[in-house]
Amino acid sequence: MTSAADAGPATPPASGPCFLEAGDTALIVEFGRKIDRHASALVLDLAARLEAARIAGIVEMVPTFRSLMVHYDPMRLTAGELKAAIAPLLQGLEANERAGRKWLLPACYDPSLGLDLLEVAERTKLSVEEVVRIHSATVFHIYMLGFLPGFPYMGDLPPALHLPRRQSPRVRVPQGAVSIAMSMSCIYVLESPGGWHVLSNTPALLWDPRRENAGLLAAGDKVQFEPISLSEYQTLRARAESGEWVPEAQAAGASA
Repeated sequence: MTSAADAGPATPPASGPCFLEAGDTALIVEFGRKIDRHASALVLDLAARLEAARIAGIVEMVPTFRSLMVHYDPMRLTAGELKAAIAPLLQGLEANERAGRKWLLPACYDPSLGLDLLEVAERTKLSVEEVVRIHSATVFHIYMLGFLPGFPYMGDLPPALHLPRRQSPRVRVPQGAVSIAMSMSCIYVLESPGGWHVLSNTPALLWDPRRENAGLLAAGDKVQFEPISLSEYQTLRARAESGEWVPEAQAAGASA
């Protein structure tokens, strides 16, 4: 996967989209070589067009930073037939960002949960308050989900907070950890190993198999974090784990 460090201003790809076969059950439509909002908008527009076209044999679509992976049933159509069906939909793709959902997620930046908050402040030569202010004021764009079920890769982190990954990854990063690395931010939906810098923790369960739709977020959504106290975090986490509380998205097109 292309490094998130390549993320930059929206620029058109050097050439048109290309097809790449991924085994005998998936086809990738790739837009350029950079991670930026332009490529992401094209990926999401194509995904919307394919969903509306309802092409028989398509099983699932997976948007990524700069490509769309289309899983298909080889017993119902071939890669060549799928390419032929997709090709007309590539004409006139719009690079305007689609009106995805907006999420205002609570996050506790207490040092007991923001495991790297003090170190990030020191390395960026900012105060802790400035780090929290910059991070929580940013409206993040979800480029893709990956690594873990429902795990959001979110850009674009302000340059003042850009840092490489930790030199020593943690064996266990807590569920809900809101973290940064390079030009991205993410949320660890489950406890797992990880090498990003942990700034805070959200009490929201982004992946919960008890729900009809286990995953809360989607590519193209926008996320902003609302700082809360440790006691508020503990109350909301308990309610989330009992199933009493799930964050609600703002209407598409609403301001974050």
